[in-house]
Amino acid sequence: MTARVASDDRGSSPVDFVLVGALLTALTLAVLQLGFAVYVRNVVHDAAVEGAHYAALADTTLADGAERTRLAITRAVGGSYAEDITVSESDRLGHSAAVVTVRTTLPIIGLLGVPYGLEVDADAPMESLGEE
Repeated sequence: MTARVASDDRGSSPVDFVLVGALLTALTLAVLQLGFAVYVRNVVHDAAVEGAHYAALADTTLADGAERTRLAITRAVGGSYAEDITVSESDRLGHSAAVVTVRTTLPIIGLLGVPYGLEVDADAPMESLGEE
């Protein structure tokens, strides 16, 4: 009688459904989280590029570039991602350049993540009004 019970597979479909469904749900959530992390990285990088170009204009300051970067990040993903922004002037390839560096959270689970786990920088050549 035990051989007959062991070969009986009635009731195994719900168990299979739960196991496969849990695996597919976890996989789907992982792909969505990866997409969100890439989105945050792209937003922060694009904001840094925009801030560097704005700071490099002849009639703006480096602080204006930092504020432009902060505003772009805040509008797209929130103010908590725009807390550590530094703008400096550097010498790149023999020319003066505005460099914007943004250190922010790398999202791992939803919006929670590793503080300062993501760092991006962008630079743009400084514009001048005078003759050189």
